[in-house]
Amino acid sequence: MKTNEVSFGGDLPSGYVGTNTREASEHPAAEWALETGFDAEQVDCTTAVVLKILDGKCKMSQGEMAAIMAIYDVVHHSSAPMLGAAVHEAIRTMRTQDNAEARERIHSLRVQAEEEIPKLVMKSYKAFLRDGLFG
Repeated sequence: MKTNEVSFGGDLPSGYVGTNTREASEHPAAEWALETGFDAEQVDCTTAVVLKILDGKCKMSQGEMAAIMAIYDVVHHSSAPMLGAAVHEAIRTMRTQDNAEARERIHSLRVQAEEEIPKLVMKSYKAFLRDGLFG
């Protein structure tokens, strides 16, 4: 599935945190992720982008953010070497109870993820998304 349009996901409501995994698994981006298969590095990169979305620092379109959240919902169970269970728990908490403490935790985890994931790895991940999903 390749499209330059943001037709799969539509607009996210203000404060979107994506909690409906059944809905996410039906999203075309989630289907693409399941068909493509993500390696551990790609799962870490997806998680880092989710942290950026939840921290309000993501510059993607609303449809692209919806696609990333749907992808995260189907791949975050996979083994990832850097961003493990504690990060996924913080994301789950933020998605179910948006409060100052959760936002602060997400912010610090985003900063940490950006420091730990090499820029070349993230650049490669963005190309992977652009070519496979958005391209």
